[in-house]
Amino acid sequence: MTAWADRGPLPGVVGRAVEHEQVSGLLGSARLVTLTGAAGVGKSVLARTVLEEHTARHGRTVLKVGCWDGLAEGGVTEALLRAAGLPDAARRDAARALARRRAHPCVSGPARPRAGSGDARAGTPPTDTSAVAALTTHCRQHRATVLLDDCDPVLDECAHLVRRLLRTEPGIRIVVTARRPLGLTEERVVRIAPLPVTLGEGIAGPAVELLAARTGPAAPELLVAVCQALEGSPLAIALAAHQLDRMSLPQLAAQVGAEGALFYSGPGTSARHTSLYAAHAAGYALCSATDRRVWARLSVLPGDFDPWLAGCVCASSDVPAAAVDGSLERLCSASVIERVRDAGSVHQDTGAALPARYRLPRAARDFGRTQLREAGEESAALRRFRQACAALAAEAQIAWQGPNQQVAVRLVEDEQHNLDTALTHPPQDAEDALSALEIAVSLWFHWVACGYRHEGRAHLDRLLMLSREDTALRARALWLAGYLAAQERALGPAERLLGQAWAAAVMHADADGLARVAHAHGVLALYRKDTAAAVVCLEEAARHRSRDPWFGPGPAHGWALLAIALAPHDAERATTAAHNAWQARHSDGDFWLYSTILYAHALIERTRGEPAAALRTCRKALVAKKLIGDPLFIAGARNLLADLRREVRGGAPVPDEHDEVPWWERDSPDPRAQPFFSRTRAGS
Repeated sequence: MTAWADRGPLPGVVGRAVEHEQVSGLLGSARLVTLTGAAGVGKSVLARTVLEEHTARHGRTVLKVGCWDGLAEGGVTEALLRAAGLPDAARRDAARALARRRAHPCVSGPARPRAGSGDARAGTPPTDTSAVAALTTHCRQHRATVLLDDCDPVLDECAHLVRRLLRTEPGIRIVVTARRPLGLTEERVVRIAPLPVTLGEGIAGPAVELLAARTGPAAPELLVAVCQALEGSPLAIALAAHQLDRMSLPQLAAQVGAEGALFYSGPGTSARHTSLYAAHAAGYALCSATDRRVWARLSVLPGDFDPWLAGCVCASSDVPAAAVDGSLERLCSASVIERVRDAGSVHQDTGAALPARYRLPRAARDFGRTQLREAGEESAALRRFRQACAALAAEAQIAWQGPNQQVAVRLVEDEQHNLDTALTHPPQDAEDALSALEIAVSLWFHWVACGYRHEGRAHLDRLLMLSREDTALRARALWLAGYLAAQERALGPAERLLGQAWAAAVMHADADGLARVAHAHGVLALYRKDTAAAVVCLEEAARHRSRDPWFGPGPAHGWALLAIALAPHDAERATTAAHNAWQARHSDGDFWLYSTILYAHALIERTRGEPAAALRTCRKALVAKKLIGDPLFIAGARNLLADLRREVRGGAPVPDEHDEVPWWERDSPDPRAQPFFSRTRAGS
């Protein structure tokens, strides 16, 4: 026999072939198998499906108790006795007394702190021996497998009961589903993840298959878009599909793709599964007060994060900074947040140890954001988040001028979602707007050197409109906006912004700012093919002794561009300028400077009639540029390589300066708008 508490039909299991095989295999050898995973991921459905097949194949029976919905006052022990058909009053009384002492308020009785909640906890009373003996005898006689489904609200009681059952009956098999493991030595844990949306380019995954089964024939791109927005959650997909009774699939795709909570409702196997809000509210009720606050505050983080960023956002007077790491681990164990990288992982390039990284899935993030708003803490959390991102950007700026610029590039790429949100989310006031502007200014190297000029201009133009106060930070932002406009050959806006930056630098007595303006005017002159003006401006910028070595290209890059400007006309002066550029460097790891100097040397060697040497040097420059990504110079190096190959192979003369395509020319004068931190860099 199979003693299910609810005898409804089992829905089909989609996309769980690997997990199905894993659980089936463990049932043959392990005494205790626990399926864990986030709310609505399908743990119970998979467990019941595997057990139906296992019992039918091996002639076993199943004792099943649903621990969350409809658990009687007597607790788990009495529920198992009842499922086994052993309604002895004395045993029920013993189990009931135990349950009153142990149960969570979601079930019955007074609240008791749970294991790992971070709160004090009383001792665990022993399970009634006669009840355990009766259960083990029944399981032995009927070859029964015990299924404790949704154990979260009574996890400690289940763990204690399971431990006693395992000790009493060596041959017993127990399957548990919960959002966190029981924590027993004998336990074999199978983690159930959301369904994959795709299995490769152009191959729909099981999440799409699940949605298509409910929608019928539909445009594949719409199905994929919906499943990606819902992050492959089976419950979210089922509830979203239920909305197709009142809207079309394109409308649903547009709605789930927009920002905002997706608290759809629909029919479910339990009250918890009628909406995403209810599913997460049930888990939220089991968390300690500290873990609830951390969960809610983490909801302002749009992407994955490390413990440092979590601490910046979550720590306050009611959440000590030292408590945040523990909360992260408990929330991860409870399947609220996902661990995307383990602590101590080694970076493949540098070999450096990396911190752990976590991610709050969308449904849990939506629920946490709702709790944050209801508590009136959203504004403070967002402000802390933006300030933390400003610190991250400042750290990246310092790393850029250090011995390894790739560290800065990786830092920005790791935090791309967080930095993007900090830059684009509307500021709450003038102080908040300055924090956003500080992020944009600190990331100058990302916009200037790594190929995101158009995105940088867009952020700066918007933030300059919101930050009208005449500060030194705004002066830097004006210069950076003008410099980016110059690099994009928007000459009119560049002149206007650089004029404002010059006036601000004069007012603040900022000699570094004046040198940076001269550097930008030198770039503008190069674009106008006015070599004489470019040389004057770049010499002024290069001879300045910078007092702030962390911001802007600095004198070394002024010398490097001066060498490029002089190379076609005066190889000796260009060589001296290139030498000065290298002498003025901050570190040997400045690949941006090193590659620019190599490019200048390639031009000099070409002018001297040494195309083979120029070809070798240009190849080195291209390799160095690719380490950090500088599409403007990469395009120039590729053009120069093509010309040098023709010269080496055919002995073609060096082209006249006016006939040659300049290194800064691109295929299109108007760069196409791209999303922030697009992996395909503009113009590359």
